[in-house]
Formats: sequence, C-alpha cells, structure tokens
Amino acid sequence: MAAAARLTGTENRLVSLPLSRIRVIMKSSPEVSSINQDALFLTAKATELFVQYLATYSYKHGRGKEKNALTYTDLSHTAEECETFQFLADILPKKILASKYLKMLEKEKRDGEVREDDDEAEEEEDEDEAVGDSVGS
Repeated sequence: MAAAARLTGTENRLVSLPLSRIRVIMKSSPEVSSINQDALFLTAKATELFVQYLATYSYKHGRGKEKNALTYTDLSHTAEECETFQFLADILPKKILASKYLKMLEKEKRDGEVREDDDEAEEEEDEDEAVGDSVGS
C-alpha cells in the first residue's frame, strides 16, 4: 500500500498519458477485474515508449523529414512497409480519395458478381457431367 501511494505522487511526472483513461481502456476488457497501480503505470509507460518509437521511425523513414514534420502519410507508410508495425495497417490505412474508394467498391461488387456467376456455371457443368456419366452407363 505504501508503495502504491508513493508511486501515485511521482507517476504523473513520469508518464504523459492520463492514467485514468488507460484504466478505463484496460477495464473495458471482460477478463480484467482489477488493475494493480504498478501494472497501470507500466502499461502507460510502455504505450508512451511505443508511440515515441513509431513516431521516430516514421519521421526518419518518411518524407515529412524534408518539411521537418511528421505526417499521417509517414505513419501509414510505416505501418504498411515495416514488418514491426504491420499490425497497424488496418488502423493507419493509406489515404485515398473518396472517388477512388467508390470505384474500388464498384469493382469489388462487379468482381463478386462475376465470381458468383462463374461458381454457378461450374456447378451446372459438374451436374451435366454427373448426369452424362449416369446416362452413358
């Protein structure tokens, strides 16, 4: 108890992220019933270090370096290209214009319809072959 009280007074200076928000996020998991103060602090610190590493890596390997700025494009490029950060690719997708996105959706829809037609045609051919084999016997 004394360690937790001692840690509470200094932890605000050691981490920048709001511990109350991190606690809420951690408690949102159904498997978590209680959160140790040390675990909360370590999670906050690890998150800060991860974000710092992601930002530094993205800045060094991105185009924002030319403008002395870190951009969303730098982050999304890092998530796509660097194996370490590929798990973020869904969260940091490349920016595309809405018109391109709509065209992609239309193409996927057309391709889906074509595949369904192909599947139906293959099933009909398989049925015809099965019928032909039974008639010929």
